Formats: sequence, structure tokens, C-alpha cells
Amino acid sequence: MTGKRGRILRTDDEIDELLERTRSVAVVGVSSDSKRPSRRVTAYLIGATDWTVMLVNPNIGEALGRRVYPSLADLPEPPDLVDAFRRVEHLPAVVEDAIAAGAGAVWFQLGLVDDAAAAKATEAGLDVVQDHCLRVELYRWQHAKPKP
Repeated sequence: MTGKRGRILRTDDEIDELLERTRSVAVVGVSSDSKRPSRRVTAYLIGATDWTVMLVNPNIGEALGRRVYPSLADLPEPPDLVDAFRRVEHLPAVVEDAIAAGAGAVWFQLGLVDDAAAAKATEAGLDVVQDHCLRVELYRWQHAKPKP
């Protein structure tokens, strides 16, 4: 635990602040199927950011030309953000794993809401985004920034 309480991030400004401070993301539930949303979002993260993008799925060893780790515990470093592409019933376990891995925030993809899991994450000091697509929010944030 970090000693600070995390927050549920709901507004564009709150989400923007999270995106601004993110330097690494772990995509939990990445798929090897190019038609799956997790694969498309991960490809976008790799191509559109300078973030360290780590992939997690115990059922595959490679996706998008990158190593896929079996769990968050196996990552070489704690991610700033854990992007969860798992069914809602698996979100409590993702939160537990994110806390144990030292993550800074968890992101429940579009359609995923678990208030109890989110509360557990915030109590452990992690910020939480629920029911938002990371790709959509990242694109919005990148294109809303003033041009130098």
C-alpha cells in the first residue's frame, strides 16, 4: 500500500491527468486474435504512445511480436496502469494482482464496472477508471492537447 487513497476518475480532466503521468501500461487479457478489442487497443497503445506496453495472458506466449507474460506478478517492472480486458467477474482478481504488482492505477474497459473491486483498488492507493475505452480516451487526450 502506498499510504494514499486512490480515486475513482470520472471526468475528462481526471482521466487526462492519469494519461499524462502514465509511462507504462500492462494490458491484461490481450488476445492473439486481431479481431478482438484487446488486440486493437494494444496495437494502438504500441503505435501511438512512447509508453512501455506489457502484455498479460496466461494462455498465449506472444502477441503483436511481443512477449506475453502469464501474470502481472511476472512483469519485469510494476506498471503505472493496468488495462483490464477481462469479464466483470474477473475484475476483483485483476485488482488484487494489480495491488500486489505495485501498479498505480487500474482501467476497466468499456462496459466493465465493479464498484466493490474499484473500492478495494482505491483503498490500496490505486486510481480507477471504469467503463471507458483506453484507446478512445487516449485519442481524445492526444488530440485535445494544444499544439506547440
